[in-house]
Amino acid sequence: MTGLPHSIQADTLDLLEALTPFRSVAGNPDEQRQLAGWLEAWLVTELDATVVLPVADQPEAHGPPLVHVRIDIDAPATVVLYNMYDVMPASDEGWDVPPFSGGLRHWPDKGEVYIARGAENNKGPLAGMLMAVRDLWLTGRLTTNIDILLEGEEEIGSGNLRRYLAQQPCPIAPAEAVLFPSLCEYGGGAPRVYLGFTGMTTGRLTVKGGSWGGPHAAIHASNAAWIANPAWRLVEALNAIAPAHANGVLHTQPIAGEAADLLDDLAPQFSIRDELMMRRSERLTIDAAPWDALAHLLGSAVLTIPEIYSSPQGGRGIIPPEACAELALRTPPGIDHRALLDNLRQRLADPSLAGAQLSVDDSYPGYRFSIDDSGVLELLNSYHQQGARPQIWPWAPGCAPAYAFAPVAPAFLIGGLGYGGNAHGINEFVTLRGLARFQQSLSDWLLGF
Repeated sequence: MTGLPHSIQADTLDLLEALTPFRSVAGNPDEQRQLAGWLEAWLVTELDATVVLPVADQPEAHGPPLVHVRIDIDAPATVVLYNMYDVMPASDEGWDVPPFSGGLRHWPDKGEVYIARGAENNKGPLAGMLMAVRDLWLTGRLTTNIDILLEGEEEIGSGNLRRYLAQQPCPIAPAEAVLFPSLCEYGGGAPRVYLGFTGMTTGRLTVKGGSWGGPHAAIHASNAAWIANPAWRLVEALNAIAPAHANGVLHTQPIAGEAADLLDDLAPQFSIRDELMMRRSERLTIDAAPWDALAHLLGSAVLTIPEIYSSPQGGRGIIPPEACAELALRTPPGIDHRALLDNLRQRLADPSLAGAQLSVDDSYPGYRFSIDDSGVLELLNSYHQQGARPQIWPWAPGCAPAYAFAPVAPAFLIGGLGYGGNAHGINEFVTLRGLARFQQSLSDWLLGF
C-alpha cells in the first residue's frame, strides 16, 4: 500500500475550500464557467497538463464548459478520470456553516468533518482526486497517462459531455478503463462496486386549459364546480401512465445470468435495515427478502416525480390555467427507454386525458459491463489493500452516462473508499478520515495498471 504524505490532507482541504465558494449550480452559467476556467488553470499549473479542449473556446450557448486535459508521461497505458464540478442549490437555513463557505467541525459520532455543498457530491472527491494525482506525478510514481474530463451537467443529464464523446473520431483515445472517483462507503458501510449504471430520461407532463375544459387564464376558484382544473387533469394523467399504487414502477425485468450470480453473492451480506437507516426511511415499498428486494430495485424501470406545480405559482384562490409535473424515468440496462416512452404517449392519447402533453428534454440508456473488464480487478484490489470487503453490484440503481464512454473503454467505474453524507441535503459532509481513505484507494487503483 502506498503511503500518502500528511501534507496532502492539508493541501486537499485548501483545494476544497477554494472550490466550495463557486456556486456551480444549474442555471448559474457565469459561476460554472468561472469554475471550469479555474480548474483548467490549476491542472495546467500544478500538473503540467496539456489542454485538449480549452474552456475559452467553448461557446456559452453550449452550456457549462467541459474541462479536458491530458497528462502524458509517454506510458504504454492510459486511464481516464471523469468527475463533475456542478452541485445542487442550497440555502443557509439549517446548516452548521454556510454551504458555499464551508468549514471544519467535530461531530462526536464521525470525528472531523468538512461541511459544504458538494463536500460529498462531488467537490470533495474532486479535490481528493486532483491532489492524489498531483502527489503521484510530483513524486515520479505515476505509471500511466491520464485523461482528466470534468463536466458541469452531471446533475442534469450530461448532455454536453455525451455530445462531445459522440464525435467521430472520439476525442479521447482508447484507454484501459474510466473511473469516476467518488466516496463509495455509503453510510459508512462496505464499499460498493457497480458493474453498470441505470439510464435516465428527463422531461415533464403538462396540462393546459383549452377546448377540453380548463381556463386559458387564472380565474377565481369559486368556479371550481363547473370549470375544469388542469391540476386535477394532471393527477388523472399521472395515474394513467404510472398508477400510484405501483410507486412509479412501469416495468420490472427478471434478473438472470451473471447479474443473478452476483446477487447470489450480494444478498447474504446486504442489510435492508441498514439501507433504510441510510435512506432515512422506515420501510420498503415491497415486503421481500434481500435477494428479491435487490432484484426489484435493479430490475425496475421507474418514473419519479421530483416536482409538481401550477402556474401562476403561489396562487391560492384560483383555478390555474396550467399544471405541470417534472418527470425522470430511470431505466436499467436491458430495458428500452424509447419503447416505454412510446407506451406512455399511447396512454396519454386517450380522449379522456385531452390537454395532457408529454415532453422529453434528454434521454440516455442504461449500460453494463463485465467483472472481467480492465479496471474492475484493480478497483477491487485497491479496496482490499485497506482491508475493505466490497459489495459487487450488477449495476447501480443510480444514473450515469456510462454508455457514452463505450468508445473509450468497456468499464466505466464509480469507485473509491471514503465516507461522506447528506448529498443534496443540509449539512452535506465528508469525513477527513474518509477523504484520506479515498485518496489512498485512488492512488492504489492508478498504480494497479
